[in-house]
Amino acid sequence: MIEIATSSTTTTLVIAGDLDLAEREQFPEITARVVGLRRQLLVLDMCRVTFMDSTGAAFLISLADSGRKRGGATVLRGADERDLFVLEVCGALDLFRVDADHRCEQTAQPGGSGAIPLPQRPRPA
Repeated sequence: MIEIATSSTTTTLVIAGDLDLAEREQFPEITARVVGLRRQLLVLDMCRVTFMDSTGAAFLISLADSGRKRGGATVLRGADERDLFVLEVCGALDLFRVDADHRCEQTAQPGGSGAIPLPQRPRPA
């Protein structure tokens, strides 16, 4: 699931779940909407991404490239090491500003006994 939020200068995509081949049908519509908004800053909130493959990386790269061509910037927020590695292998990590200071929200544990981190994505063996 991808949600789009805007302010006067920023578009934020909040991405949850898998960002992969199975989700590719929605990428052209989202890209068109984001490009049409013409904001200078695009923030990609990846705190709840559970998996990203090369198809998802290509989607993010196309968004960042479109923004760069208009003089804008794209920020990755909440991307884990695996996501950053995929973008680096694609030779595209330099298209993004990585928000290393961002800390993803914690979720409340059922029963109200405190916060627990969001589930970690599986790491390749």
